[in-house]
Amino acid sequence: QLQLVESGGGLVQPGGSLRLSCAASGITSDYYATGWFRQAPGKEREGVSCISSSDGSTYYADSVKGRFTISRDNAKNTVYLFMHSLKPEDTAVYYCAAYRLFRSCVSEVNAMYAWGQGTLVTVSS
Repeated sequence: QLQLVESGGGLVQPGGSLRLSCAASGITSDYYATGWFRQAPGKEREGVSCISSSDGSTYYADSVKGRFTISRDNAKNTVYLFMHSLKPEDTAVYYCAAYRLFRSCVSEVNAMYAWGQGTLVTVSS
């Protein structure tokens, strides 16, 4: 069984930065991509970014491209999401999720194999 735990959320001013972490434990060999999705009150779930476990390929939603960077530390079984130039519209609960296929992470945000409890990011002055 796979467990994912997110951390790093908080309150930040517009234009600020945050780093989210997603630590995986348990059976970590059954999935091939890790992604971040977010959900704001009254809005649909939005896939934000993905990283392949095999070759490190990455994907970013247009809304965050150029501002967010996803990376992974295989030795620590941890995936990071570096968020810069944050905007109020980035406010949401951010979830880390595991996908069996990279393409599922990219095109089927709800096809996750497992996900964490979420961490709240609030961008406000």
